[in-house]
Amino acid sequence: MRYVLILLLLPVGLMAQSIPDILTVVQFGAIADGKTDNTNAFQNAIDSAAVKGGRVYIPSGKWLVSGSIKVKPGVSLIGTNEAPLSPYQLIGAVILATGGRDNEDADPLFELWNASSAKGFTVYYPEQQTNDVHPYPWTFYLRSPAIMHSTTEKRKETFDVTVENITLINSYNGIRCGPDENGRHRIMSVHGCVLRRGIVVDWVGDIGRIENIQFHSHYWFHPSTNGNWDEVFTYMQYNLEAFIFGRSDWEFVSNTFVFPAKVGYKFIKTGMGNCNGQFNGIAADATATAILVESIQSQGLLITNGQFNSHKVGASTEIIIDSSCDGSVRFANCGFWGPAEHNAVINGPANMSFNNCYFSTNYLSKDPARPNYSIVANKGKLQVTNCTFDGAQTDEVKQWNYTGAKKSPPCIQLNKGVRFAIITGNTGYKGVTVQNNIGANAILKDNEPAIK
Repeated sequence: MRYVLILLLLPVGLMAQSIPDILTVVQFGAIADGKTDNTNAFQNAIDSAAVKGGRVYIPSGKWLVSGSIKVKPGVSLIGTNEAPLSPYQLIGAVILATGGRDNEDADPLFELWNASSAKGFTVYYPEQQTNDVHPYPWTFYLRSPAIMHSTTEKRKETFDVTVENITLINSYNGIRCGPDENGRHRIMSVHGCVLRRGIVVDWVGDIGRIENIQFHSHYWFHPSTNGNWDEVFTYMQYNLEAFIFGRSDWEFVSNTFVFPAKVGYKFIKTGMGNCNGQFNGIAADATATAILVESIQSQGLLITNGQFNSHKVGASTEIIIDSSCDGSVRFANCGFWGPAEHNAVINGPANMSFNNCYFSTNYLSKDPARPNYSIVANKGKLQVTNCTFDGAQTDEVKQWNYTGAKKSPPCIQLNKGVRFAIITGNTGYKGVTVQNNIGANAILKDNEPAIK
């Protein structure tokens, strides 16, 4: 028992030096003075750990890294932080990154190879300025050199990589998977401010998991990091695409949030294909567009318990289904509110479903020639069942509140390109208004009558 007590009382850094499979970057010459470039020291520690697999420990301090570090198979790069940290001060294990300025295609800060992980530290780009944002390469890039896939085939693929308990102060590009084949990634408990792209996944051949992510402008507002709330908020709202999904054969996403963004969640077609997956408890606030679906696999997207808010900027619409989208998008128990022009605009031949959802544009158009329907369907097939269409608290462009008298914007517009629609069992602040331009191809049943 005496030996256990002594072990518990040892400083973590001393323990790391005394346990065979834990190395520290200090052992390889790293200096936490914020001035000395530690790229080689970190890489040498990782290379040593990679011989048999092991952990490389980053003690508390500010560690300047001006180059790119490759985290090799079987190696965990681990800092002091058991969870993402507050942006109020730079404490714990902090990486000061300076490499790749003005070149998004430069080598990433951390390149994570097969079966590697990065955990428990903060990344800050000290030369980035809120009033003069410059491109930088990816902070984390999950990719490997070509490996033996079988006894006869060698190819690039990256599986079983973990990024966890990371704080990003001001990354231009956050985390990327693909376009080389990859899968079973675990991106978990990553919080921070990202400026242009948050997480991008592509060519995921086996289920990837993205959980407990928060991207928020307040991570780069504090004087300790030369932050500025207004400048960062504006830049993110006009530039950030927070979550981008290319080819993924089943992506599991849960408990994710962004504030603000140009696009919260974007689904695209790449040279590898497009996405299907399940998305539970996801949210986007203060966006121009919360979800933009350009292309998905036919089985599509299952989105449950989501909350989506857009402002009067850009497209000012929570959900946009692009003209090229022909898959299935299904929303259940989700909320959509503004102030926004529309909650959903469907421009493609998709199969759309909204069940038990809440809608409010929280904005009422003053132009009678341009009524701002909550849902505008121009193509595809649409089901809206058991939903609520609330009133709007204000018709002002730049302000809103959630109390007081409400006005009632129109609910659903079915335009001639829609192939079929089922609108049943819905209620509204003053009933449910449906502009039906497709005649008998719409089933309108058991909706609360509109009150003029």
